Amino acid sequence: MSVIGVGQAVILGVVEGVTEFLPVSSTGHLKMAEGLMNIPVDDDAVVGFTAVIQTGAIAAVFVYFFKDIKRFVSAWFRGVTDKRERDNHDYKFTWWVIYATIPIVVVGLAAKPLIDGPLGSLWVVALSLIGGSVVMWCAEQMARFKRGEDQVTFKDAMIVGCSQILALLFPGFSRSGATISTALIRDLDRVAATRLSFFLGLPALTGAGLYELKDATSGGVGVPALAVGTLVSFVIAYASIAWLLKFVAKHSFNSFVIYRIVIGFVLIGLLMTNTIDS
Repeated sequence: MSVIGVGQAVILGVVEGVTEFLPVSSTGHLKMAEGLMNIPVDDDAVVGFTAVIQTGAIAAVFVYFFKDIKRFVSAWFRGVTDKRERDNHDYKFTWWVIYATIPIVVVGLAAKPLIDGPLGSLWVVALSLIGGSVVMWCAEQMARFKRGEDQVTFKDAMIVGCSQILALLFPGFSRSGATISTALIRDLDRVAATRLSFFLGLPALTGAGLYELKDATSGGVGVPALAVGTLVSFVIAYASIAWLLKFVAKHSFNSFVIYRIVIGFVLIGLLMTNTIDS
């Protein structure tokens, strides 16, 4: 019998789609939702399910940014075959995304027992939500918003890419929160920081979903639940991406900081009262 029903998969798909690219921690929200529905958060199949439905959200990025991705891939292929094309910023940027993904892959594979074990605790999620909020608030204060996307450098991509490790080791910190905050500290404007976060997430999250697919379909989670959760995630994530890009063009990230702190303390309250298990 599947440990996640189709109805639960719909709820988790909505949670994933809404939170994957907002700087509020999709992992934290998913673990909290799973805990409230009495789904075993440390079950390998559940961990796999969570990673696989993320590919629905990632697919939404591919669709939403199709023209940009097509431009990057075209520039990369031209540069591979023609040295004269290698000064093109899109060609370089594509390589930078690849290079910037390597650190999180290495750490993810090396630290998997910790990530799936003690670091997956909801106590870690709660504290990471609050700690990540402090980092986001500091980033807003330090940011000077001087550079746009066409001024992103190799150093920017590597530093921002490495910041994804924070969210990997401390679920609740938020991958988008870590990357956007780091990009702001690097003086990118909010839209450029957000778009860079999207592009850096493509290979890392797609790879994670494919890697975990075997656990999600090993008998613990039914295919219908997996398919429904992924589809719902895709639809909701597409709307979330469109909303976020419009929002950051005119607003700071401080509202997310406040929200994260509130959710962090709510989670602590739920854990202290044994409403959900850690």
